[in-house]
Amino acid sequence: MPPHMPHAQPAGAQEDKRALWSWALYDWANSAFFTIILTFVFAQYFSVSVVQDKVAGTNAWGNIVGISGVFIAILAPMLGAIADQSGRRKPWLISFTLLCVVSCAMLWTVTPDQDQFWNAALWVGLGTLGAEFAFIFYNAMLPDMASQERTGRWSGWAWGLGYVGGVTSLVVALYGFIETDANLFNLDRDQAEHVRATFVLVAVWYLVFALPAFFFTPDRPPTGLSLAAASRAGFVQLKESIAHVRQYKDIVRFLIARMLYTDGLATIFTFGGVYAAGTFNMAPTEVLQFAIALNVTAGLGALGFAWIDDALGGRNTILLALVGLGSSALAILLVDSATAFWVWGMILGIFVGPLQSASRSHLARVAPPHLQTQMFGLFAFSGKATAFAGPLLVGAVTALTDSQRWGMSTILVFLLVGFVLMLKVPATEARKPG
Repeated sequence: MPPHMPHAQPAGAQEDKRALWSWALYDWANSAFFTIILTFVFAQYFSVSVVQDKVAGTNAWGNIVGISGVFIAILAPMLGAIADQSGRRKPWLISFTLLCVVSCAMLWTVTPDQDQFWNAALWVGLGTLGAEFAFIFYNAMLPDMASQERTGRWSGWAWGLGYVGGVTSLVVALYGFIETDANLFNLDRDQAEHVRATFVLVAVWYLVFALPAFFFTPDRPPTGLSLAAASRAGFVQLKESIAHVRQYKDIVRFLIARMLYTDGLATIFTFGGVYAAGTFNMAPTEVLQFAIALNVTAGLGALGFAWIDDALGGRNTILLALVGLGSSALAILLVDSATAFWVWGMILGIFVGPLQSASRSHLARVAPPHLQTQMFGLFAFSGKATAFAGPLLVGAVTALTDSQRWGMSTILVFLLVGFVLMLKVPATEARKPG
């Protein structure tokens, strides 16, 4: 273990509420990037206004996100191991946050022209790396700040704040800039400045709401190793962890289970809008309304299940969330009316947030203190390593059966296999609510 490496907060430890709320607010800050850039606004702008061909644009967008995911999967564990050896996390958090902030601001320069393809690809790719890498170090800070009795609570509250922040930033973008009646700064709509301004909004939003985490959260002390020495030591640490993987077999089993159920979850979000439009003939505006409502219920679920996580432990909360998620997903595949789709969709959303936040809190409880950042690097890896599998399987089965319902049913396989693997993961100790 590197020198001066503190252990995670012990049971009954006094928490610094200002530091924890500052930490949790980072989820609110970071979510604007994923909501506006990667999901709703820039993704569509890139396809329609830059590539100017929906099919080619969707394919190009998938390639950009996919290539970014490969870099994240490869580099995340190594970056985590280096940080474990250097001690401090905040310089990494700040650096990658600023990379994303600058990249979002630079997306303003992406005008609605086909020759802007590489400009767009460069900045959105760098922004994705910045946001995803920053989250590794952000997640790894949790066990050093939250007491063991309240780890699930703080993870859930932060994840809930993230969903609320994502929806709030989207509402500001839509009604402050994009809608036809919105013209706060006399923006030139012919040059899509009203859309491009939302990318600058993300940069400002992310930076402003990340500042409390920069200033008010504690950090581990430096070990005294230079970056080069920490890199070498981090490589050795990662190699030793792989060589002695049997010591961490329960964590490995959890990460494999998470890889599978996260594939299922990501595929729900990827194809949910397509399924709503194709099977229930929902208009684009209705699909967007459904997506916003789904994010709201996911946030409420993360907030509401935060206490359950502390009472039952992360592993049991994950199992409970997977049962709820799988049951509601099955119902969605069986119903015929748009109203029933809405009802079951909102129920499904309730279990999305707890599944994500309990996954974080489980790893925060079980990761060895001297390997925490590396473990959260592997956590990021598990979220990206097979992200292609779900969409490919849905596409293949849909084409084979000529049925969206059968295609989407493959999601249940990912959730079921993830559930079975989680049954073999030892339960984290249930904590009495503090």
